[in-house]
Amino acid sequence: MEVVVLTVAKGGDNIGVYVPVFATAGLGGVSAYVVVFLVLLAVWCCAGRFLATRPAVAEVFSRWGDLLLPVVLIAIGLFLLIESGAFGL
Repeated sequence: MEVVVLTVAKGGDNIGVYVPVFATAGLGGVSAYVVVFLVLLAVWCCAGRFLATRPAVAEVFSRWGDLLLPVVLIAIGLFLLIESGAFGL
């Protein structure tokens, strides 16, 4: 139950976006979303395992991962904001 509460608390913005999408998609659309999600999740897991089992990559991540992850996530966020034109409002 705690996991559900935490997920809802941290993902309220996601719920606000996905509920209307799923409500209007119909059974076929939701099925397609689920299939695409599961396929891409499998790809993501395989890519993570592939990278984590490479000694050179694992060493870099273990040494610099705490610094690299926030930098990469901030860079992705800035890229999305700039490309969407959010600063031009």
